Amino acid sequence: MVFYFKARPEAGDYVIFMGLDKYENEELIKYGFPEDIWFHVDKMSSAHVYVRLHKGQTMDDISEGLLEDCAQLVKANSIQGNKVNNIDVVYTPWQNLKKTASMDVGQVSFHNSKMVRTVRVEKRINEIVNRLNRTKVERTPDLKAEREAVNAAERAERKQQLRDKKRREEIERLEKERQAEVRSYKNLMVAENMTSNKEIASTSKSLQELEEDFM
Repeated sequence: MVFYFKARPEAGDYVIFMGLDKYENEELIKYGFPEDIWFHVDKMSSAHVYVRLHKGQTMDDISEGLLEDCAQLVKANSIQGNKVNNIDVVYTPWQNLKKTASMDVGQVSFHNSKMVRTVRVEKRINEIVNRLNRTKVERTPDLKAEREAVNAAERAERKQQLRDKKRREEIERLEKERQAEVRSYKNLMVAENMTSNKEIASTSKSLQELEEDFM
């Protein structure tokens, strides 16, 4: 089961979500999206909280309000972290999560520690946590099917982009050939005109000579 929450309206249309337990966390780790940002209380056990950004966005696009919602939610869902003040919450893109066969269920590390950021949470703010909980929806999604559907859509988009590129290249090739034919035709016309002028000049000279001979 996965719990879904709506971020504060002023932050934009963002969905925050987390798994029921470590087994759902494992599925979320496995079938995440490139737009997903993962949150966890640093050095403590806690829920794995995600926010799904819009396509093309990065961590730099997370507003302070959205960051606070995610940090408060992950703190509230940490047995130890919920009881103490001044905790750190770490967050990183889903693609930076590293999973090996030797790790326990739900356990992760990072491919690149430089891509991990930290935000300090001084205390639990009940107003934020309660607002988020009022938006909570429980679902049992087929995470694998959702990921495969996205993969299929991305493949179709790449194929369409490739077809569009080939079509543009073919149009450009035909246009270059047409322009080359136009230039060739113009050059031919200039050569023919030069030849005609020479012939006229030659003919005129001959007529003049004939007139002189006649006189």
